[in-house]
Amino acid sequence: MRHTKQTMDGENVHVHMHIYMYISLILDSRDWAKLQHTATHCNTLQHTAPYCNTLQHTATHCTILHHTATHCNTLQHTAKYCNTLQHTAKYCNTLQHTATYCNILEHTATHCNTLQYTRTHLYTLEHTGNWNTPQYAATNYNTLLHTATHCNTLQHTATH
Repeated sequence: MRHTKQTMDGENVHVHMHIYMYISLILDSRDWAKLQHTATHCNTLQHTAPYCNTLQHTATHCTILHHTATHCNTLQHTAKYCNTLQHTAKYCNTLQHTATYCNILEHTATHCNTLQYTRTHLYTLEHTGNWNTPQYAATNYNTLLHTATHCNTLQHTATH
């Protein structure tokens, strides 16, 4: 069998005719039909193969994009959750600060009430004359002045 370049000149047509006639003599009509069907099928597969490769490439690319989109959605959800946690943490810190400040104010109020009670008691002792000695009276009077000053300072702190 001679290989020829496919042109329209007479020699190539002549060679193809001999090959065709030779094959026709060897094969009966059923074999020839099978051979033609196989050749047609082969041509179709050759034509389809590049398209199939393109589809495979597209499917792979699509799968990668789907995975990326899923990952992106997960990251967006995580970012929203993180922002919520940050907001909650800030709110919690504010509440802790407020609770601490409230505890300080409660302690201050309790201490101030104690001091006011002490001042009232000393005032009562002073006016009823239940002072044992002048030294006791002077000490209690100084305590009373210190208590009143301290109470005024605590009241001022508590209101600011």
